[in-house]
Amino acid sequence: MIKKLYIISCLTLFIIFPQLLFAQDSTQTKKDTIPIRLSPDKPTLKIGGALRFNYNLSTWKKEQVTRGGDFGLDMFRINADAAYKKLDFHAEYRFYSKSFGGSFLKDGYVTYNFNDSTNLQAGLVQNPFGNTTYNSHNWFFNLPYYVGFEDKFSMGFKFHQQRKRWSYDVAFFKNAMELDFGDKTEIDPSRYSYDVAGRNKEVNQGNIKTEYMLSDHSKIGVSGMIGGVYNIPTGRMGARWAGAVHTDLNFGKLNVKLQSMYYQYNLADSSAYKGVVELGAYGASYEVAQRAFLHTASLAYTQPVNLGPVTSLTFYENYSYMDKPQHGYTDTQMNVAGCMVSAGNLVTYIDWAAGKNQPWLGPEWQNGLSSGNPDSQWHSRFNINFGYYF
Repeated sequence: MIKKLYIISCLTLFIIFPQLLFAQDSTQTKKDTIPIRLSPDKPTLKIGGALRFNYNLSTWKKEQVTRGGDFGLDMFRINADAAYKKLDFHAEYRFYSKSFGGSFLKDGYVTYNFNDSTNLQAGLVQNPFGNTTYNSHNWFFNLPYYVGFEDKFSMGFKFHQQRKRWSYDVAFFKNAMELDFGDKTEIDPSRYSYDVAGRNKEVNQGNIKTEYMLSDHSKIGVSGMIGGVYNIPTGRMGARWAGAVHTDLNFGKLNVKLQSMYYQYNLADSSAYKGVVELGAYGASYEVAQRAFLHTASLAYTQPVNLGPVTSLTFYENYSYMDKPQHGYTDTQMNVAGCMVSAGNLVTYIDWAAGKNQPWLGPEWQNGLSSGNPDSQWHSRFNINFGYYF
């Protein structure tokens, strides 16, 4: 019953909200560098980065609760952006602890600008699928990130064009970021994006996405993806596909992101591995259901303030639901409520994140996103992440 009400409410928002929009901006609620077009008249270079630290207290980690949580390094990163005439360059390299995958390239690509509305990117490029750059407001993202469908980057090409109120993205990705060029080599899970790992590899992926601008800062769109999945033991090719409807709406200080999607893997693997696919990132991998519906609803309200160095507070509520239609599989849920505090170059996320069969928010690591645990309870993590961005 809850699932049906949620889907109905999402569809209602998709239909009704666009008719109520008025063209006002809302504050960007992710303090990550978004490449900016630099002056093309002469070669330009901009170097930036961030240093972030993290405190967390997880309810399912009894010893951690006893000692009052843990406080340590999140990551250090370096960004580089350059431009000359019609060419742009962007790269971001991140350094995490060894247990979180160590150091790796998040994204990096060259952009050729045909004109102000049309460009072509080549390299480790963000997949045009769903709400981008992000489908969330919080530090944890939403469930689509953990199954490879939010802020995901792959090796290939992306063509983008803006025509009046319409935007179009067409992309081809040869494969996920490759670090080992062996004949039957599994991918290294030390990466930012969640990619197919273990016995299978992503290959020859096509994406298409189109969005319609309802106002200067609100849009609605559809996305599609189809690609191959190469099975290493058998040498045979499987397939995967996904589709989504999504909208990113602004009502003055209020931002609303809604998305519903479906994905499916048809693997050329042995019967012993039917029903699940392995995904990897941050130095580890886990199992994910081969097919599922994912629904997300994310709201954020930004309030400008004058509290010493603090200039704005963004309050958000982000909910995700993963519906697994396989018989005997238990669904996954995730909810993050919190606030982003902006004080110049210092940005802090204060989150209360809760999950049920969510690998990062509970003890069900290996099978939380696949078969799940029917007896799983809600687990939560209080998290504070603060970073200086330069």
